[in-house]
Amino acid sequence: MHVADITMFHAPASGGVRTYLQAKHRRLAQLADIEASLLTPGNEAMQLGGLHTLPAPYLPFGQGYRFPLRRRAWTDALTRIAPDLIEAGDPYVTAWSALDAGQRLGVPVIGFYHSDLPRLMGDRLGAGVARRLEGYVANLYGRFDRVLTPCRSMVDRLRHWGVPNVYLQPLGVDLDTFHPRRGDPRLRETLGLAPGTRLLIFAGRNSREKNITELLEMAQCLGPGYHLLIMGPRMPARLPDNVSVFNRYCDVNEVARWLASADALVHAGTRETFGLIALEAMASGLPVIAVRAGALLENVPLGCGMLCEPHSPQGMAQAVRELFMNDAEAMGRHARRHVERYYTWSRVVDLLLDHYREVIGATTTQPNQRLG
Repeated sequence: MHVADITMFHAPASGGVRTYLQAKHRRLAQLADIEASLLTPGNEAMQLGGLHTLPAPYLPFGQGYRFPLRRRAWTDALTRIAPDLIEAGDPYVTAWSALDAGQRLGVPVIGFYHSDLPRLMGDRLGAGVARRLEGYVANLYGRFDRVLTPCRSMVDRLRHWGVPNVYLQPLGVDLDTFHPRRGDPRLRETLGLAPGTRLLIFAGRNSREKNITELLEMAQCLGPGYHLLIMGPRMPARLPDNVSVFNRYCDVNEVARWLASADALVHAGTRETFGLIALEAMASGLPVIAVRAGALLENVPLGCGMLCEPHSPQGMAQAVRELFMNDAEAMGRHARRHVERYYTWSRVVDLLLDHYREVIGATTTQPNQRLG
């Protein structure tokens, strides 16, 4: 089986989609009967092994993302790669190119719905835009042979919009990179923390749906005895006294060391379709304090942390206090076991391959009517 991924979500500082693709392709490379290719935007047309790039302009204020503008070149590139199955990882030009190439080649195309486009854009531009985007998503994803998405709430939303053949497909965690043994007590000393201070941490980009200002307000509510470290680019400059910021892109190994050296992860995001950083923190032996919304509601189960009401810094501060009134370390150990059981990349990719084989089998016995 030859699988080709195509997506614009593959910038040097990008998040969950790039992590998913890299981990998936590492796992597929270990399997003798699988060939994997990846087509993404780059500075120029290039091929290096299974990695293919086509030139595309930078997206303004897009944190390094490039945005393909015309379908034809991407359709032609996928046609030359000639896979047995195509997976599209974004809802833009490359998704339509994947459908075009699938029609040319007579192969199935899967759409992986990684982010909730109507909600993300609706938060910025209003309810009218959100409704129009729901129609766009329903039209686009209704054409795929199968649609995968990483949380149950998004399965329900896509089905509500009329998208058929939607299935849950979780992401995974690198359990060697994110491990309690990566902790280093000396890191805390670099922040000048007094003995006994509880170190809270968040890593990610500063976008509206992450609600970074609410984390700052939470830290103010907690006051002395707690310290919040935020890791990621374009973070606020005005901070409470008990907050530190690494205002830059932090690579995965640096994030893993800090996670394993902290006491808990805090996450105020309400639009997560998976919330990979929460699972990475749990793999690092941390309990998670998160809002009761989206994928965080699903992925932080009882015993692995605390959930609070969205958009309530005071409520999140109270959840932090309650966490440490209980056995937070025991919750962290339980969180690690939970991730070990359900979110290894080998298990996740095995589930993904089941989808691939089912779709290839179904397509070989039925007429292809995606674009008809």
